[in-house]
Amino acid sequence: MTSFDYDLFVIGAGSGGVRAARMSATYGAKVAVAEEYRFGGTCVIRGCVPKKLFVYAGRFKGEFEDAAGFGWQLNGVSFDWQTLLANKDREIDRLEGLYRKTLKNAGAVSFDDRAELLDAHTVRLVKADKTITARTILIATGGHPFVPDIPGSENAITSSEAFHLKALPKRIAIVGAGYIAVEFASIFNGLGVEVVQIYRGPQIMRGFDDDMRDGLSEEMRKRGVDIRVDTDVTEITPEGGAYAVKLSTGDVLETDLVMFATGRAPNTGTLGLEGAGVELGPKGHVVVDEYSKTSVDNIYAVGDVTDRVALTPVAIREGAAFAETVFNDNPVSIDYSGIPTAVFSEPEIGTVGLTEAEAREKYPKLDVYKSQFRPMKHTLSGRDEKMIMKLLVDGDSGRVVGCHVLGADAGEIAQTVAIAMHMGATKADFDATMALHPSAAEELVTMREKWQGKSS
Repeated sequence: MTSFDYDLFVIGAGSGGVRAARMSATYGAKVAVAEEYRFGGTCVIRGCVPKKLFVYAGRFKGEFEDAAGFGWQLNGVSFDWQTLLANKDREIDRLEGLYRKTLKNAGAVSFDDRAELLDAHTVRLVKADKTITARTILIATGGHPFVPDIPGSENAITSSEAFHLKALPKRIAIVGAGYIAVEFASIFNGLGVEVVQIYRGPQIMRGFDDDMRDGLSEEMRKRGVDIRVDTDVTEITPEGGAYAVKLSTGDVLETDLVMFATGRAPNTGTLGLEGAGVELGPKGHVVVDEYSKTSVDNIYAVGDVTDRVALTPVAIREGAAFAETVFNDNPVSIDYSGIPTAVFSEPEIGTVGLTEAEAREKYPKLDVYKSQFRPMKHTLSGRDEKMIMKLLVDGDSGRVVGCHVLGADAGEIAQTVAIAMHMGATKADFDATMALHPSAAEELVTMREKWQGKSS
C-alpha cells in the first residue's frame, strides 16, 4: 500500500475547510491544513463577521434619530471611524485565534503557506518550497470579488478593502445590487456618507421575491440612498483627489470612492487543479458530485470554490458531510432546498423557501398571504417605514413553501420559520399557533385573508 504523509490535506482554512479538517481528525485521520492568508476564510476575516459589525455601527444613526420620539435628547453625538476599525480588528484577531486553536486541539497540522497541486496526491508549499503527499485532498479556497474590466476599474475598491479604509469618505458610489452592494450601501449611508448605488438591471436584489426587492428599494431611498437602476458604469477617472464616474445614461458622477460589489469568482486560477485532472466549470469553479467529489476520485471541494450555494453555513455543512462520507464511512449529501438567508440592509430582509415567481411555476394553485404595516416602534419615532411579511402556500397541500420578511430582525424571524418549514408546517399550523403580542412576527400567525391577484 502506498504511504502518504497525511490522510487528508486541506487547501484553505475557511469555515468549510476547517470544519472538514476538524471532524476528519476526530475520526482518526492524519490531517494538515494550508492557508496563505488568514485562518477563518472570507466570512471571518473580510466577509460576514466584520460586515455585520459594520451593520451594527451604521444602525446607530437611525436609532439616535428615532430616540427623539421616545423622549431622548441626544446632544453632541459623533462617530469615530478609527475606533470602529480598531475594535473590529481586535475581534477578527480573536476569532482567527479560535480557528487556529480548534485545528490544533483536533490534532491537525497547520501551515501558513500557499499550497498548489503538483498531481492528484502531491501538493507544494510555495513559501517553504516543500512537497507533501496526501491520500485525500480537499479544495476549500473560497472566492474573491469580481471586478469588471472597464477603463479605470483599477481605481475602485471591493468589499475586501472597505474594511480597511484609512478614512471614511464623504461620498461613495457602489456598483452592484446583491447582498454585498445593498448591505454596504446601508452601512455607509448609516455612517453619514452620501451614497449612490448603481445597477445595470431594472431592480436591486435579483433573485429575491419581488415584494422584498421593491420594498427594500423604496425604504433605502427614503433613508437617502440614491439608487440608480438601468444604469452601468463605463469609465472611472481620477480627478483632483476624487473620481469622475461616467455612466451609461450619459451622466457623470463625482465621488470620493468607487466600490464594486458585482459578484464573486472562485479561487481556482493558480492551484494547479487542471494539471492534476480536476474538471473546472465555465465560471472557473470546481465541478463536484453530490458528495463533493471532483472528477479525480481522491480530490474533493467544498464551499464557494464550487458553483453551489455561496453561504457560510452551507460551506460548513458541506465540510461536515465530506468528513462523514470519506472518514466515517457514512455517505452524506446536502439538501440545498429551504436554506434561510438574510440581507443585513436597512431595513433587513429575511427569507426562506420559494419566491412568489418560483412558487407560481411549481404550484398550480398558490395562495399568497401578505401584510404591510407600520411597525409599532415608528408610531412614536415618526419614521416613515413599512414592514412587509409574506407567506406563500401550496393551495393543494396547505404547506408553507415560502416566507419573506422585510423589516427589523427579519433574519432572526426567518431562521425560526425555517425550522417549521423544514418540518413541513402548513398554513393551518401557523394559524393554530398562538400569537406573541405585541410583536411584528405575530403577523405570520394572524394573516387570514389571501392576497388578491399577483403581488408586485
